[in-house]
Amino acid sequence: MSLTLSFTSTNLNPSLKQLFSSPGLAVPYVFLLTTKLPSPSTTTSLTFPNVSHSLLHLHQPQPFTKTPLFSSPGLAVRTPSISWITKEQVVDIGSSVQLECSVQYSQDYPVLWVKRGSGSVQDLPISTGPGLIIRDSRYSLRHDKGSSTYALQIKDIQESDGGDYMCQVLIGINNRITANVNLLVRRPPVISDNSTRSVVASEGDSVELSCYAGGMPIPDISWRRENNAILPTGGSIYRGNVLQIGNIRKEDRGTYYCIAENQVGRGARRNINVEVEFAPVVKAIRPRVYQALQYDMDMECHVEAYPPAAITWFHKQEALVNNQHYTVSQFATADEFTDTTLRVLSIEKRQFGNYSCTATNKLGQSSAIVTLIETTTPVCPPACNALTYSAAHTPTPSVLTVLALFAAILLRN
Repeated sequence: MSLTLSFTSTNLNPSLKQLFSSPGLAVPYVFLLTTKLPSPSTTTSLTFPNVSHSLLHLHQPQPFTKTPLFSSPGLAVRTPSISWITKEQVVDIGSSVQLECSVQYSQDYPVLWVKRGSGSVQDLPISTGPGLIIRDSRYSLRHDKGSSTYALQIKDIQESDGGDYMCQVLIGINNRITANVNLLVRRPPVISDNSTRSVVASEGDSVELSCYAGGMPIPDISWRRENNAILPTGGSIYRGNVLQIGNIRKEDRGTYYCIAENQVGRGARRNINVEVEFAPVVKAIRPRVYQALQYDMDMECHVEAYPPAAITWFHKQEALVNNQHYTVSQFATADEFTDTTLRVLSIEKRQFGNYSCTATNKLGQSSAIVTLIETTTPVCPPACNALTYSAAHTPTPSVLTVLALFAAILLRN
């Protein structure tokens, strides 16, 4: 639809400027009429095509009958200018801030505070002239007519209040003067989701641990290891977003700490677990053990491997399992560590010799040799007394015979 405004010129200057604003709109609409009026007491019409219904609620213009807009036709019009605006502000969450903008020669033009949008978020008009547009008790506006300063006050600052604030003077529909002030809201570090959480690598690989954090000011990132162990890069601390580990070793596995700090709050920390897969490493606790016939003896190995290894004991190329001659036990002290024990029960002559403790995982195989050697004297432990005999061991008939004869002699006496 179109809108036609009609008015009669009486004692007006040759040029007329009139501001129409709609209280239902975020930003005032400014129309400039520079049409020369034909003569005094002449009715002039101004037509606006394609006007929406929201523009029909216009303020009635005040008649210019008492005071002319300009004192004389020859007086030059001064262009508004922003003489001063608050510098960048850095504030804490929950505090207050005041943003000031001084505008010269703005008495006939609307002055606005607008928060600049970003991305898909549009600009947010906050005030026009001495009044607020948005209804939020945290905002207030003070207008000092003497210095023509518009002071925007924001209380109980929230993280979302951060950003660019624009002081604008609307001169025409496509003509405005703008000055910006940046409001930075301090906030504690928060480690980003795109930071490393855990790593599994094979020995010899190159590994990259990354850590990023948001916050204001921008946080500093540092790296440490559990118990302040030495980092693969050397030293107990490394500074930077990315920690590079070249040719990683099994000794480099463990927990790494990403620490983000910006002097706001207590900082943030993320634990990053680094697992290093490696072939088994097998160590015999006692490479040589000694025991007498008919006594038990233990042989032990310590296995280090990741993934955990399958462990088998061999004697004369025969895999040993639990039976009347042997018992095999394993105890895992951690994902990477396993202790295994082979007990030879009631040792027979054929059981002396070399035993192999063999561990295997997807990355390789390793073995350790334990030699069982015959002695004439029982070794304690485990053969400390008769109670340590195995269930498979019973006294020989000759011993029983001797004991029976000795008991008979005592009874006869």
